[in-house]
Amino acid sequence: MTLEKYNFNYCLNLNENKPIIIFLHGFIGNIHEFYEAIKLLAEDFSYLTLDLPGHGKTEVVGGDEYYGMEITAQAIINLLDELKIDKCHLIGYSMGGRLGLYLTLNFPERFIKIVLESASPGLATEAERLERVRRDAQIARKLSRSIIQTDFAAFLSNWYNQPIFGDIKNHPEYDRMIQSRLQNNPQELEKSLRFMGNGCQPPLWEKLQENKIHILLLAGEYDEKFISINKKMAKLCKFAQLKIIKNAGHNIHFENTLAFVENIKYFLSIAS
Repeated sequence: MTLEKYNFNYCLNLNENKPIIIFLHGFIGNIHEFYEAIKLLAEDFSYLTLDLPGHGKTEVVGGDEYYGMEITAQAIINLLDELKIDKCHLIGYSMGGRLGLYLTLNFPERFIKIVLESASPGLATEAERLERVRRDAQIARKLSRSIIQTDFAAFLSNWYNQPIFGDIKNHPEYDRMIQSRLQNNPQELEKSLRFMGNGCQPPLWEKLQENKIHILLLAGEYDEKFISINKKMAKLCKFAQLKIIKNAGHNIHFENTLAFVENIKYFLSIAS
């Protein structure tokens, strides 16, 4: 669907009279990110998946600023309007979780319940944000030099060596996940990182206290960094609850799909 400055690649699967979930994937992901989880949720929910700007087959036809969080969030609201989706649940992973939290806090009337997997409200101080922008710029340069697929594959291998991903490389489906990641364009990913990276997004810590939508925060037991972040989030937001998922690092829906789905089904089914 073409909206102003975007040509979104999306899939809307409507299950009659079932509530809709919009899924927002993480950095280097795509429209297929939650495929295994959706198979287990599809009987009880409708769903909307899409490629975020810089990922998959979505095209940005505006300037680089259209990869940023604020403008992307408004574009997603416009997409919901075009699809006549007045309210829905939202599930966001990592970068998609940061974007999902921004949507929740700035467009609360559009969402019913929120699940944020391995997400954060951004970096609290200017010094932290500047340092993150500097580090992301280094990573972006590596992406820009990934001209052939073997370069990009080497980048992905290094990316998943990060401690937050725990033991993900030993997962039996790891190679399949990498093949899916390789469908992205490294030069487009570079723009996403530069304009929607953690260092350049608006910090949301203070706005967390204003939130009145029920939020389920998920963190993997091997992801100590995001357990710490999400504990702080849960303390600030009285409508948020934290669940720590066993046998998973940062990418919970991939590493422990059953636990991910079970927690979502329970959370979305209980009365607020």
